[in-house]
Amino acid sequence: MNLRLLAIARNTFIESLRQPVLLLLILANGILSILVTWMSAFSMADIESAEVQGDNKVLLDVGLSTVFGCGALIAGFIATAAISREVENKTILTIVSKPVSRWIVILGKFIGVSGALLIATVIMLVFLLLAVRHGVMSVAADKVDQPVLVYALSAVILAALGGGWGNFFYRWNFPQVMTLLLLPFILIAYVAVLFTHKEWKMQGLAIDFKREIFIACTCLVMAIMVLSAIAIAASTKLGQVMTIVVCMGVFVLSLMSNYFAGRHIFDNQLVAEIAKVTAPDPAKPDLLLPGEVLEIDLKNSPKPSIKVGDSFFYSPSPTGFPMLVPSFPRFEGNLEKGETFLGSNVPPGLIVTRSEGQKLTIRMIGGTPLQRIRPPEADDFVFLRPTTIRPLWLIAWGVFPNMQQFWMVDAVSQNRPIPPMYLGFAALYAISQITIFLSVAVFLFEGRDVG
Repeated sequence: MNLRLLAIARNTFIESLRQPVLLLLILANGILSILVTWMSAFSMADIESAEVQGDNKVLLDVGLSTVFGCGALIAGFIATAAISREVENKTILTIVSKPVSRWIVILGKFIGVSGALLIATVIMLVFLLLAVRHGVMSVAADKVDQPVLVYALSAVILAALGGGWGNFFYRWNFPQVMTLLLLPFILIAYVAVLFTHKEWKMQGLAIDFKREIFIACTCLVMAIMVLSAIAIAASTKLGQVMTIVVCMGVFVLSLMSNYFAGRHIFDNQLVAEIAKVTAPDPAKPDLLLPGEVLEIDLKNSPKPSIKVGDSFFYSPSPTGFPMLVPSFPRFEGNLEKGETFLGSNVPPGLIVTRSEGQKLTIRMIGGTPLQRIRPPEADDFVFLRPTTIRPLWLIAWGVFPNMQQFWMVDAVSQNRPIPPMYLGFAALYAISQITIFLSVAVFLFEGRDVG
């Protein structure tokens, strides 16, 4: 089985690289990366501590969007060539007529298509990283980053010469050879750019390496792998045009799934956002024990208004999930008497004891500590009740692919660090989506007549 799977994957990989559209879209993406450095001078951002500032935020957003769109197109084209076209030309019979299970065919096709798509995506992302290093030319006085231009053009020219030489002397397929050569050449060019200052001086590798942007690119690779599985599933029943339509349709809708379904999952009302948290007693800043107090300054006037005696809940997300405080019943006692709100029979909770416009005081009540995840911090969101989950919306949101899980541009441009653990969660989500769509592909292909 392993040999059959590897044989199918290898043949699909080679045939995918031979598709001229693959190389054309890669080169088109490279040209667009150059043009974006001239056409992105429209931003007026005010965060100067992020890895990209000002006009470069537009460059990163447009560049990643272009790579994403090109990846969806490539997935549709080469997946169609791998399955649908082979069914139409009856060449798939040479495989299924032998003792090979159809799920092995689907898995082998997916591995081959994903391998070619991975190479194309990495090349396109390196073009983008080179454009980010170059930066936007906002005014006529800006100078071209010569190391970026020289190294990138050298990589493309050498790959083209290698592909032409192999095609002329050995009849090798030009798109295949050039694509395979372009991958190592462009990676070498990027590393050389990192070591070279704009003034042609040597510099440290980490000076121009953008960690958060690299993580964002890694997440985008996962998203395109999911699109590859979707393309494989669509191509088992549809032709080339409809497979591309499905890929682009899923691409657009999956970026909007948070709007259509995600916003209906969590039921709660956002009241305000925290601007500052102050502990009246510096020795007790963490709100660990019953009776401890924190003073809260809000960024905006609470809507609805917060009253003394209201429960206090907070979350790092405006949806109220995850809530950093466990659910607790509303307190109905007297806040003036300590034995009333600190008694052993009082459930632990957080209660508002002072409310004056945008200034609050909260107190932990109860006979035992409240098992909160952490104390409230600046930029947390305030709620007056725990968040409930609507299961039907959650199922709909979870089944349909959500590409926003892989879209990290907002985090990068807003200087929000992306935890390394998030990559693990994103990878698990990508694997689950790939498994679902490959299962659908196997189910559809089992019922298709290929004779």
